[in-house]
Amino acid sequence: MAQPLHPAHRLSDISPTAGRMPSVLLWAGAAIGGLAVIGALALWFHYGSQVFFEMIRTGFAACF
Repeated sequence: MAQPLHPAHRLSDISPTAGRMPSVLLWAGAAIGGLAVIGALALWFHYGSQVFFEMIRTGFAACF
């Protein structure tokens, strides 16, 4: 007689760390984004808006 492909009792894949990974990635992404914004603001206040936009424009021109 053929055996069923799936077990009669469902195995639980729920572990204490199963739901934590997406939130860790979300918090890590938010932290990196926050650091980028803080860095941009620090450059803006240090160099002024004219030099800041000149650096951004030069960076884009170098990349493209």
